[in-house]
Amino acid sequence: MATDYKKELDDLISTVIREGGSDLHLSENRNPTIRVAGSLIPIIKSSKLSKSDMEGIIDQFLNPDNKKKFLDEKQIDFAYNHHTSARFRGNAYFQQGKVSIALRLVPQKIKTIQELNLPAILATFAQKQQGFFLVVGPAGQGKSTTLAAIIEMINTERLEHIVTIEDPIEYIFTPKKSIIDQREIRVDAPDFQTALWAVFRQDIDVVMIGEMRQPETMSTAVTAAETGHMVFSTLHTNSASQTVERIIDSFPAEQQGQIRLQLAGSLLGIFSQRLIPRISGGLIPAYELLINNPAVANVIRDKRTHEINTIIETSSAEGMIDLNRSLVDLVRTGEITIENAYKYSTNPKVLEKLL
Repeated sequence: MATDYKKELDDLISTVIREGGSDLHLSENRNPTIRVAGSLIPIIKSSKLSKSDMEGIIDQFLNPDNKKKFLDEKQIDFAYNHHTSARFRGNAYFQQGKVSIALRLVPQKIKTIQELNLPAILATFAQKQQGFFLVVGPAGQGKSTTLAAIIEMINTERLEHIVTIEDPIEYIFTPKKSIIDQREIRVDAPDFQTALWAVFRQDIDVVMIGEMRQPETMSTAVTAAETGHMVFSTLHTNSASQTVERIIDSFPAEQQGQIRLQLAGSLLGIFSQRLIPRISGGLIPAYELLINNPAVANVIRDKRTHEINTIIETSSAEGMIDLNRSLVDLVRTGEITIENAYKYSTNPKVLEKLL
């Protein structure tokens, strides 16, 4: 690779954008690789990256302080602006002593709920004044994009003070009816917990936490939801029931009863999503939606979270959405293959009966 690493990186990023890619992977002894519509494609015309190439590229992303943190901690999250045309969320890490980088393209335009093929009922959560709403799913399934659509709807329609706490900042919001402050960890606040505690002194209506990683952050988020704030966040979990269990299990046994009570009272809903290859090309979401009602609150309080799946399956009249039914709808409308429906289902036996 040439030693003009800025130009080389610009060329690679231009390839991602031109090919409609979502991710760029850079690693020593490998060709640069992009992900397009869920599939990884090596860029064969680019030579394999050397150790010095990776050192030159990492210097394009990290300032001296962040580079030191990266070398000390062996991984770091960062954001990167490609001129004015594109923004990337990045993670640099070591594997077998070698530097690797994964870059995710963050679209400039924040799409609407409708444009993302998400259910219209999500808009109702953009109208709530207080409570706790989570968007969950494995990594790379569009959680941040869904949250951005909801926040942008609030920004467009309501006079609110919104604060986002992210590591790094992904979507850049332009204030419309709302005031929006975006705080980046390490740049604007030392950590999620400190930034979240500060919302109690900042006259904030809506808080968006990029990701809940620590029990302390979860606890403060639930408290904020209880005390008149609308709180949105994400978790890397597979389903609504697993999300509730993950939150509760992250606390010591003596605190779990209290967090159950708080969660039962403040939770508004949990939206779980997967991005599935579309027959016509690209990706389309399949999803599950849990809405907290008296039955859900009871099973959370009474340690019966295993019953949440059944409540979702039997509560479509209240707006709840079962993942298997979402998959079946996509198969029947010709959007996805039956094979992919089975691949992404969390309960294939039930899916078989519905198909």
